[in-house]
Amino acid sequence: MAKNKNSEATVEEKLRSLYDLQLIDSRLDEIRNTRGELPLEVQDLEDDIAGKEKRYAKIEEDIKTLEQKIKEEKEAMKTAAALIKKYTKQQDNVRNNREFEALSKEIEYQELEIEHSEKKSKEFSAKIDFQKEKQEELNEKINSHKEYLEHKKSELENIVKETEKEEERLNALAEEYSQSIEGKLLKAYQKIRASVKNGLAVVALERGASAGSFFTIPPQRQMEIAMRKKIILDEHSGRILVDAELANEQKEKMEAIIKA
Repeated sequence: MAKNKNSEATVEEKLRSLYDLQLIDSRLDEIRNTRGELPLEVQDLEDDIAGKEKRYAKIEEDIKTLEQKIKEEKEAMKTAAALIKKYTKQQDNVRNNREFEALSKEIEYQELEIEHSEKKSKEFSAKIDFQKEKQEELNEKINSHKEYLEHKKSELENIVKETEKEEERLNALAEEYSQSIEGKLLKAYQKIRASVKNGLAVVALERGASAGSFFTIPPQRQMEIAMRKKIILDEHSGRILVDAELANEQKEKMEAIIKA
């Protein structure tokens, strides 16, 4: 079990606690890495589908607008036809040629209005057909993407299920061990961890260099690290350094705890 947070803890105890937390966090990183790009793929697919569904809804609104315009043109044709009928009837009762010609012009104008409305209605119908084709293509893509999304979600869920219990346990351990580290030191650890690609904020010495580094640490510095009297950072990577013996002891201990 992790010790309670204690400002009186020795440097060695602090180093052991930090390395314990690093081992837990590293295992959590391994688990999350097994998921690879799947979480991002799932999110991208969901965003893409949402975007296509939005476009589909916009096309649907455009079609409704065009259908309304066709309806308006049909109403205009009905009105024009009624006026033609009215003016034609009035021609039977005109008193002179001038009145007859005036009514003839009104009839001609309404006939042009009908032709214009018919033309616009055909244009609107053609636009509707085009929009429906786009909508159908979009719907096929949406359905295809949804099928692929379900496949990816299932794949991700299976991976998550395989490691779910271990991840929950590790998260609980990480929280527990974090509580044993003084706030300032924990923040420093988290800052270093966030700044390095592999998440390793605490590393052991390997062949006279910090793990994963090609820069050799001077013998005097190596002795200071082995003495565990102060927290020492790698001047090249900024990571906290521990000696190999301490690292091996903590690895053995933490492996037993994590597997328990």
